[in-house]
Amino acid sequence: MHCGSTLGASDLVPVLSWIFLRGRCRHCGTPVSVQYPLVEAAAALLSLGVYWLNPAPASYAFWLVVWMTLLFVVMYDLRHKVIPLSCSALLALLALGGLWWGVLPVGWGSWWAGPALAAPLLLLSLVSRGAWMGWGDGALELSLGWFLGVTAGLSALMLAFWAGACVGIVLLAARQGVTMRTEVPFAPFLILGATIAYFLHVDFLQTLPLLFS
Repeated sequence: MHCGSTLGASDLVPVLSWIFLRGRCRHCGTPVSVQYPLVEAAAALLSLGVYWLNPAPASYAFWLVVWMTLLFVVMYDLRHKVIPLSCSALLALLALGGLWWGVLPVGWGSWWAGPALAAPLLLLSLVSRGAWMGWGDGALELSLGWFLGVTAGLSALMLAFWAGACVGIVLLAARQGVTMRTEVPFAPFLILGATIAYFLHVDFLQTLPLLFS
């Protein structure tokens, strides 16, 4: 972006180009943000994880689109502190389509899992008029609930709040211009919780009965 030079194929190899060029533009030497290789590496890991759980081509393609969209939402929310409505709409359509065509497991509570898990976030947005919780977070949670189901979705939501609280406490303790009124993007925490629940099969409501049996 600094010199406006057109990048060639050798400049665009994921992760490796950034390493070989030592994090700088080949043409003008301007530092290139580490965000690029980190996002590329995250995309590769997500793709590998999706294939591990869904080796069938159709299922793999479906979940790859879902997780690449969620990765985009994380980066966009971190930078702009807003969740694009187009992404929320796409995820909701994918979730409903997955339920309808049987890509997602259909069982007790599958259809109302999304609205049920999104309702608390939307209520916080309504009561605070968007001050405590952005409207986009509730819209995102709608699709996450459909993707994960009731119990895993609730576990992911709990993990999101715990992770958000821990990060908030650390930021407050660091006192780097952060106060109780500082706006912190919540979508990355929602997606972090969903990532743990989906890939590591974390489901508190199914695990607790086993612990006490």
